[in-house]
Amino acid sequence: MNEEIPGFFSKLAERCESANTSLCIGLDPDPRRIPPKLGSGPEGIYRFCADIIEATSEFAAAYKPNLAFFEAIGVEGWQVLAQVLESIDPAIPIIIDAKRGDIGPAARHYARALFEKLKADAVTVNPLFGFDSIEPFLEYENRGVYIVCMTTNTGAADFEIPNELYVRIATKAREWNTAGNIGLDAGASKPKMLGKIRTASKNLPILLPRLGGQGDDLQDLMRSSSDLPRHHLIFTVSRSILFASKADDYGHAARKTARYYRDKINRALEATKHD
Repeated sequence: MNEEIPGFFSKLAERCESANTSLCIGLDPDPRRIPPKLGSGPEGIYRFCADIIEATSEFAAAYKPNLAFFEAIGVEGWQVLAQVLESIDPAIPIIIDAKRGDIGPAARHYARALFEKLKADAVTVNPLFGFDSIEPFLEYENRGVYIVCMTTNTGAADFEIPNELYVRIATKAREWNTAGNIGLDAGASKPKMLGKIRTASKNLPILLPRLGGQGDDLQDLMRSSSDLPRHHLIFTVSRSILFASKADDYGHAARKTARYYRDKINRALEATKHD
């Protein structure tokens, strides 16, 4: 399904270079944490997300809305999400964090919903059902598919880390990448683990979540990947930016925090050039 649009990773690379950023900003609008004056209903969630986007777009390589936070609103959730996506500059890629993974027919409908209805530039998918569960997503050759390789939760110790399952997933992702539209979603907070993923995947692009929780190793992570194109290592920050303030200055606080993380990544990247 090769649409006449630029490939996702080309669009991401252009944005990273033009805006001098490798920061992906997650949109996880928890209604319990948004400023009280906005309310917790659909309109308040939309206003909050739109204000965050307006305040931070200068520093965003991409935005990554988490589908769960919108689906939890109910039937209006998709309408709110569609409005939020429309408020994002078309030059900024949108990665919908859906982590879909199901048997073929269901996967095909998930892919249609995310790529055709919501117009996502890229999505995250769960590969544990095997190739046929992600094949429908890969058929959209000009869209990005980030395969969940390793997660950041404590439960990763149950299946992903023992016997290095994350390495096996990275190896399969490399084999499946015939259209060049696969990346990895890898919460690899240590350079050694990231190195194993890079080796197994032959340097597929990587989306690294939760920068706020792994900042101490940022320079080491960047150093271990200094030979990669900039868009091959994208760092995600979500709640640290969204909820930098609960007061009326939430937009200003989000902008300040987004700039902080953009600059922190850039300093680490620059430092690796002089090592």
